[in-house]
Amino acid sequence: MIPSLILNILNIVLVAGSVVWDVKRTDPWTRLFRYFTILSNILSAIASLIVVICALSGTLPFWAQLLKYAGTAAVTVTMLTVLLYLLPASRDWKGLLTRAELFLHLICPLFAIVSFLVFEKTSMPLWTIAVGAAPVPLYGVLYMKKVVYSPEETRWEDFYGFNRNGKWPVSFALMALGGVLIALALWAI
Repeated sequence: MIPSLILNILNIVLVAGSVVWDVKRTDPWTRLFRYFTILSNILSAIASLIVVICALSGTLPFWAQLLKYAGTAAVTVTMLTVLLYLLPASRDWKGLLTRAELFLHLICPLFAIVSFLVFEKTSMPLWTIAVGAAPVPLYGVLYMKKVVYSPEETRWEDFYGFNRNGKWPVSFALMALGGVLIALALWAI
């Protein structure tokens, strides 16, 4: 119980500190909430907070474990997307793996994965894979709408590069499949 509490508290503190750091250096700060990195880490931190509260009360209900699973799967997608796609594509390791981004892209996802798999996960029904995978296609629909289908004046830039040359259907399918495979892996381990 103590290692789980430590990892979850560290996750909460580091995500909160990293988001505050990014808010202070982003103008306008609301732009931050366009990024899956920020949203997935906030989801993970909220799940960690609930795990801490539940653990201190002596029980971890299934719904809390399910939320932790979804948050862990989401930050795993963040971490693997940065390491396997964004970093090789941009070669911008300083922008992706320093300061707050080091915590949001690597350290906090690792804390979430270890705490979930080693300390909080119990046997879960097969249908829970859909819950673990859900954040990716939900965000994907928002991203596609804002990058591809929104009016020019409210359109987001394609900051992930998923719509290069109109390839959003392939990117959407690959990211959704990746989300399912990550959720499946976390479920199976």
